[in-house]
Amino acid sequence: MKTVSTELLDIVDDEDQVIGSATRGEIHQQALMHRSVHIIVLDGKGRVLLQKRSMQKDQCAGMWDTSCAGHVESGHSYAETAPRELQEELGIDGPLHQLFKMHPTKDNGQEFALVYTIEHAGPFTPAVDEIDELKWYSFEEVDNWLHRLSSISIDQHDLTSGFMEIWRQYREHHEYREHHV
Repeated sequence: MKTVSTELLDIVDDEDQVIGSATRGEIHQQALMHRSVHIIVLDGKGRVLLQKRSMQKDQCAGMWDTSCAGHVESGHSYAETAPRELQEELGIDGPLHQLFKMHPTKDNGQEFALVYTIEHAGPFTPAVDEIDELKWYSFEEVDNWLHRLSSISIDQHDLTSGFMEIWRQYREHHEYREHHV
């Protein structure tokens, strides 16, 4: 059964400063700006781990998304949230590397999203209430997937719009590092 979460999240302004709090359901219904983390898990061999969101999720059910993601709960920081989500969703720990911060848009659910990466080849213990499937994809496979989706209607996409933007920014960052480091 799909339910709207009652977890309390901070509402933030254009500068990512806390201006109030509301339940997750209220925040999404009213399209209020809030915070999240996304973690890209890499295996060190040119592959990225994607998760297929549970069909029980109230948003983007059954769609492919970043390896791990979660909302920053009220009173918590990005830095506290990322390792907690990694443990809760995938059952792993390890050093996280902050990559970039996305600003709120309609496509990413009005979230300031801090994106991290970690290199970890598993094994994983996926949270059954959050994830229906985990699968490794090569960078090329994900790039081709995004290219195919660019020519079809948004309601036919099987990748979340948030992940698509994160991957585009990650690839820009990754390409820059390959040519300038």
